Amino acid sequence: MNIIQKLITFLLPSSVCHKDCDRTEEKGSPIMKYLIVGLGNIGDEYRGTRHNIGFRVVDALAQAQGATFQDKRYGFVCKTRVKNAELILLKPSTYMNLSGNAVRYWMQQEKIPLENLLVIVDDLSLPVGAIRMKQNGSDAGHNGLKHIAQMLSTQGYNRLKFGIGNDFPRGGQVDFVLGKFSPEDNKTIDEKVPVACDAIKAFALSGMQFAMNHYNNK
Repeated sequence: MNIIQKLITFLLPSSVCHKDCDRTEEKGSPIMKYLIVGLGNIGDEYRGTRHNIGFRVVDALAQAQGATFQDKRYGFVCKTRVKNAELILLKPSTYMNLSGNAVRYWMQQEKIPLENLLVIVDDLSLPVGAIRMKQNGSDAGHNGLKHIAQMLSTQGYNRLKFGIGNDFPRGGQVDFVLGKFSPEDNKTIDEKVPVACDAIKAFALSGMQFAMNHYNNK
C-alpha cells in the first residue's frame, strides 16, 4: 500500500463522520410544540366583539402563515411552523366560560408542557391595543381564564393580554365586552394585531422573558 492509499484509508472514517455530522446540523434543532389559544365565543353574533380579540389575533396569525383552521374536538385548530417551532393555534368552541376543557384536552393530545402554553385574552384594564405578556397571575374576573386555571389546577400559565379599554358606564361591563369596537378603535386594533402576532412568534422562538422585555410596552 503506497502512501496515498494509506492516507485515503486513514481519512475515510473521518470524512464519513463529517458528512453525517453535516446532515445532522442541516436538520437543525428538534421541533418544539407550542399551544397558542385565542379566547372568544363562537357564532356570528360574537364575531368582531371585544371579547373575541383572542380569536382575531390567532386568525390573523394563521392567515399570515397561510394556515387554515379545521373543526376539531373542543375547538378550531390549525398547525403552522415558524423556524423550529410548531405552533398549534386553537380557538375553543366551548364558549368562553368553559375554555379550560379545550385547553386541557389539546395540551394532553399534543403533549404540550405548561411552559409552552400561551393564552391570548381581552383585558379591560389596558388601553385599546396595548399588549401585556405575563407568566402567571389571577384571572381578574375573566371567566375564560378562571376556567383554564380550574382545569389546569394552576394560575401559572403564560398569557398575552390585549387591551380593549373600559369606556363603559357603571354596570355596563357585559354589554361593553360583548359589543364591537368603534371605527376609530378598529384602526388601532388593526395596527396592533400584527404586533401581537410577532410577540407570539417571539415567545415560541426566544422564550417568554424575551417576549415580555420586547413587547410589553408596544
